[in-house]
Amino acid sequence: MNGPTRRPPRQPLSREVEIDPAQTVLLLVDVQNYNCAREGGEYAPLKPIEKERRYGYFFRTLGDSTLPNLVALQRACRRARIEVMYTVIESLTNDGRDRSLDYKISGFNVPKGSPDAKVIADLKPQADEIVFSKTSSSVFISTNIDYVLRNMGIRYLIIAGCLTDQCVDSAVRDACDLGYLVTVPTDACATLSAERHEWSLRNNRGYCRQLTTAKLLDEIARLGGGKARLN
Repeated sequence: MNGPTRRPPRQPLSREVEIDPAQTVLLLVDVQNYNCAREGGEYAPLKPIEKERRYGYFFRTLGDSTLPNLVALQRACRRARIEVMYTVIESLTNDGRDRSLDYKISGFNVPKGSPDAKVIADLKPQADEIVFSKTSSSVFISTNIDYVLRNMGIRYLIIAGCLTDQCVDSAVRDACDLGYLVTVPTDACATLSAERHEWSLRNNRGYCRQLTTAKLLDEIARLGGGKARLN
């Protein structure tokens, strides 16, 4: 006789689902020297007054709230044994000939192995944490991240970093379409203006669950068995 028919696991009917730490990755997007350090390569051609005019809001937001929240999330996830992964803009070549057309048009070229390609010191990856080098807005387009995540049995992604309305948003939408449950900590992302940040969050609300960092830290602490607070 044949045994009982196994039913596939029930799929959630909402994106408002808590993470399962054993199946979760914290993905920190493009928090690297190129664009998150004032002396980074993206800003090299600019005079100080022009840098402040164009990027002052971004750097103030990054320093005052986004970066402290990212550090708190990184620490909390490590304590809860949640995988931490990173994306960085980095060409496979020195001259960037492998870049996407979009990056060529935008003028983004972070040479392979350059200081600009490194994650900023405050969020330095540990030895066994994975860093994906990408040459497109979405890490799912120009890397094998989906293959790696599926190999590791990951179903839940916490996606944060820079810029809210560009590479973070692209990763969120692609991850959703590929079947991951995505959580965005709304105050652990940054872009060039408050208006751009808020519009992006409104636009991708249908693709993810959105929480403040403080609420997400409480969830990680409760489900992961560790203390996870901003301070």
